[in-house]
Amino acid sequence: MAFFMHRSCEYLLVRPNVLQTFCVRGGHQLRGKPPGVAKTLVQRLQGEKVLDPEITRPVNIGFPHIKPARSVQLSERLQHLKAQRNNAELERLSRERKLEIDLEQVRADWVKTSGPFHIKRIAEHYGVFEHLFGAAYFVPRVALDIHYQAGELLHPVKYGNILKPSETQSAPQVQFDGNFNFTGQTASEEQQSWWSLLLTNPDGHFEDSEKEYCHWFVGNIPNGDVTSGEELVPYLQPFPAKGTGYQRHIFVLYKQTSRLDFSQYRITDAFDLPARTFCTLDFYRQHQDSITPAGLAFFQSDWDTSLPDFYREKLKLQHPVFEYDFPAPYIREQEWFPLRKPFNLYMDKYRDPAQIRKEYLARKLAKTHPFDGPEPPLRYPNAHAINNVPSWLRTEMKKDRLGWGRINDI
Repeated sequence: MAFFMHRSCEYLLVRPNVLQTFCVRGGHQLRGKPPGVAKTLVQRLQGEKVLDPEITRPVNIGFPHIKPARSVQLSERLQHLKAQRNNAELERLSRERKLEIDLEQVRADWVKTSGPFHIKRIAEHYGVFEHLFGAAYFVPRVALDIHYQAGELLHPVKYGNILKPSETQSAPQVQFDGNFNFTGQTASEEQQSWWSLLLTNPDGHFEDSEKEYCHWFVGNIPNGDVTSGEELVPYLQPFPAKGTGYQRHIFVLYKQTSRLDFSQYRITDAFDLPARTFCTLDFYRQHQDSITPAGLAFFQSDWDTSLPDFYREKLKLQHPVFEYDFPAPYIREQEWFPLRKPFNLYMDKYRDPAQIRKEYLARKLAKTHPFDGPEPPLRYPNAHAINNVPSWLRTEMKKDRLGWGRINDI
């Protein structure tokens, strides 16, 4: 063990005035610098992509978090504990194991305490802030309650859940607290508040990957009543193209200082995709003195069978399908005498894969009874000897018994 732990360095003079170090560890000579001295791959990539910390430093563009005084928190906790200990009914239910927890109250407490910070971490994980606001971020202070209605079912929008295009064909129901207090002080409920709600897709633009499609824009919402807001961009359902995977659809709620003029974003044709081209960062930069992001919710959507008709009838476009063309595998020329290569596998390389699958399927169906089903498998496959057959066929029969290899593709 001491021999393997031993490390030594030998110095070799390669050319005048140049001294190169060779490290020996465990009896093996290492090329270059030893681990711990040499830079890792992550360190090398960071050295090649140096970023200015003054430019890339995250900037909070949302409302600051108002944390109550420690004395107030302790006083509220003590009062709550005292009330719970004096509750005889609560003690009886707990003793009889009939105590139930109010999940709505738990969620309300979560939203008021650590919930906004959890939502921010989830949004960072999905790259929401990076792709919408660049180096900026915000803590969503206002909770959004968003539901899509498909028939008798309600599909909620959370923070990255998956909703199909067939479930999101109509505009959702959005509710939030329009009188939310951002200062922590008592405010008058008669004060007028203005909001804006945007639904954008940063992953589905067909022409410019740096742009987005605005699916919905409701501006100048008075006191949280979305139905009374000014619908500048009518709602358009998600339409992810086939083969593009999941696409994020992000709801961002902005708090306005007053009523604003958003007439430049108004569109009349609901299915005009070029007119829906949008950039959240440019929109915020233009109105950053009058709006502040306050709420966030998003879902993911991918292709389903309802979209071909939507592309053809609504968007008047040919249904796009994105596929990756893999290069054909290289197969060397055939040999007269392929040594140490299984005969069947070597010959199958030069055959059509569809023909091979057809033969496997025909062989499987030949052993399947039309009413009783396939033959029962051997209880001990390796206990049955295989004699008087070539080695390649013996291996093939063993794989067939054990269910190994290409037989599982049928």
